[in-house]
Amino acid sequence: MFDTKQLWETVLENIETDVSQATFSTWFKDTVIVRIEDGVVFLSVPNQFVKEWLANKYHKAILKKLREGAEQVRNVEYVVSKEPPKQEIASKKVNNPTTEMPLADFYVNKEDNLNPRYTFDSFVVGSFNDLAFASTQAVIKKPGIAYNPLFIYGNTGYGKTHLIQAVGNYIKSVSPSMKVYYITSENYYLGLVNAMQENKIPLFKEKYRKYDFLIMDDVQFLSNKEKTQDELFHLFNTLYDNNKQIIFSSDKHINQIPNLEDRIRTRFGAGMIVDIQAPDYDARVAIIQKKCLSQNNSVSPEIVEYLASSDNSIRELEGALNTITYHMQLKNRIISLTEIKNIIRETSKPKRSFSVKEIIKTIADFYDVPENSIYEKTRRKEVVKPRQIIMYILREDFKVSYPTIGEKLGGRDHTTVIHSCEKIKRELKTDTTLIEEIDYIRTMLN
Repeated sequence: MFDTKQLWETVLENIETDVSQATFSTWFKDTVIVRIEDGVVFLSVPNQFVKEWLANKYHKAILKKLREGAEQVRNVEYVVSKEPPKQEIASKKVNNPTTEMPLADFYVNKEDNLNPRYTFDSFVVGSFNDLAFASTQAVIKKPGIAYNPLFIYGNTGYGKTHLIQAVGNYIKSVSPSMKVYYITSENYYLGLVNAMQENKIPLFKEKYRKYDFLIMDDVQFLSNKEKTQDELFHLFNTLYDNNKQIIFSSDKHINQIPNLEDRIRTRFGAGMIVDIQAPDYDARVAIIQKKCLSQNNSVSPEIVEYLASSDNSIRELEGALNTITYHMQLKNRIISLTEIKNIIRETSKPKRSFSVKEIIKTIADFYDVPENSIYEKTRRKEVVKPRQIIMYILREDFKVSYPTIGEKLGGRDHTTVIHSCEKIKRELKTDTTLIEEIDYIRTMLN
């Protein structure tokens, strides 16, 4: 009789050398041999999704490796176990601290602007982002000392926001006394503008100087904003001189952001600069699988393969999966790969160019309200909802800035626009009718 634990550890060590880190972590983590009967190995897996994937994609490789260690093995059966395996997998694991956060609560924490669903536990590590991930691990071990500031850059949708917010959520969990704050550079700019208009600059300065850990997203927005750059420069110096940790993200390298002061460029680049690249195929598979598990959504391996075969960003993959989930809920059944291909093809058609006025008219017509009423200072319910949806669509789909949206819709303050967009986001979590309405509006605008 042989040691089943040692047998599986040996198999895993061999498999780990043949597949990518993302693949190994996604499909082989939390697997263990529970018993062997009459030459059949019963392998415990954490869920049905992993069971189907291993059976369809890695069965031959697993069986081959098992037979190399035990000639009497004839077959493998995959058994879903609700309890986590008691044995530890012997593998080279990445130091990946996790934070237990309520997955049902996706609302942003108003005190620190952090979204609780952005954790290390839900973050997929692969060759495309391993250096950026490793840098954050160094930071959480020695905040304010290792890699300060940390500057992470990469194209939109590659997971920068998830990673930097995961740092903040982790720090909160292990050091509750540390004051952590996340903000986009655009909102920092808007806050400064408000402070200047209301003669509250000292309060604005005081607010940001109290933090131990400042995370600023999308700093490319600082281009051409001289006053904001000046204020941020002095804030940076204060935090840095007091060993407070600073993390920046951008869609481009610090040296490629135009119209940025040299002193800002030098300061931001003085710590560690790392990039996140496009996820490879294995990473895209792992990302889809994680997303499915978080939504309790089971899709077939062939659908996962189809989605992962595209060169889409992480954000686009999640968007495609959300669209599929929505259609499955709407039709109350599993939908075929052919249907999914048609859905993805329709939703991925490039939008034609629209003016803000055309978008306003389209949505006003949809809700059967006069176009002129959208611009008026009325609070009638039948007008307020279409106006808020217009703001949401302009921001989310067409990336129009908050101030510009406010200006185009009758000279409203940007804070009103932010409030409206956040309100629609909240309602989309529970209001299925609103989901259908916005889905139809987007179809009209495609």
